[in-house]
Amino acid sequence: MPQPSSTRPMTTTEWALLLALSLLWGGSFFFNDIALRSVPVFTVVTARVVIAAILLTALLRARGTPLPHDRHIWLAFMGMGLLNNAVPFTLIVWGQQHIASGLASILNAATPLFTVVLAHVLTADERMTRDRLAGVLIGFAGVALMIGPAALNDMGTSVAAQTMCLAAALSYGFAGIFGRRFRAMGVAPMTTATGQVIASSCVMLPFALIIDRPWTLPAPDTVSIAALICVAALSTALAYVIYFRILATAGATNLVLVTFLIPVSAIVLGTVFLGESLLPRHLAGMALIGAGLAAIDGRIATRISRS
Repeated sequence: MPQPSSTRPMTTTEWALLLALSLLWGGSFFFNDIALRSVPVFTVVTARVVIAAILLTALLRARGTPLPHDRHIWLAFMGMGLLNNAVPFTLIVWGQQHIASGLASILNAATPLFTVVLAHVLTADERMTRDRLAGVLIGFAGVALMIGPAALNDMGTSVAAQTMCLAAALSYGFAGIFGRRFRAMGVAPMTTATGQVIASSCVMLPFALIIDRPWTLPAPDTVSIAALICVAALSTALAYVIYFRILATAGATNLVLVTFLIPVSAIVLGTVFLGESLLPRHLAGMALIGAGLAAIDGRIATRISRS
């Protein structure tokens, strides 16, 4: 297995996994919209991680793979669960109560910017390069273009909400770097994904019980339950197995490029399955994102310089 590094181009397999991850996480917006029709926010988030934890634990047992017993590994799972689920999920939920989802998406796309800087400072093998920084900035511009200028109407209306969304992006950046330790600890990607969602479940369950008090609410409809199962099984359980697989081989700064691809996946899924319109700005934004990813990958620039 290749050593994780942001300085080498990603392999075809890693790009395919990154695309698959963007589809799974892009689909989570669709599933969440359906679930939220009859289930409150913290209960949706808690159900998502709890169901994912049950599914991944059952899968590990079926494969005969035991969960680790080392206290240090479980402390690392708790840290990852906080940085990658509990903290950013909560901050984004609070932030979106006061700003439009489009603006929240733009702010969330700052994750690669934070990660490039954090990885440069905190790691020895994921240093910032000119091409990588340029690619991140181009990709961020593509996300902003896809979301559209209307999202900027909320800019400045709630500084606290915008700060929360940026803090969530920063948390995701720290999570990508923090998660690198599981490879060194000898923990497999599926085991890491399972431990993370178990830890996240322990953190989120009190929030749902105290804030939402789900036992006092009407029973959710069948469609909402199906959406919860899908967002847990596909957009959480399967997605995090892929997440930690990419992290183990491609590094944190390559992994968070998925943030640029998620809006592309969400728009494409909406166009195909919900009959939404694919506008010229969406195509232009996709082109910019593609250019940014190409700059980050570096192979095209290398071939041009050699010709």
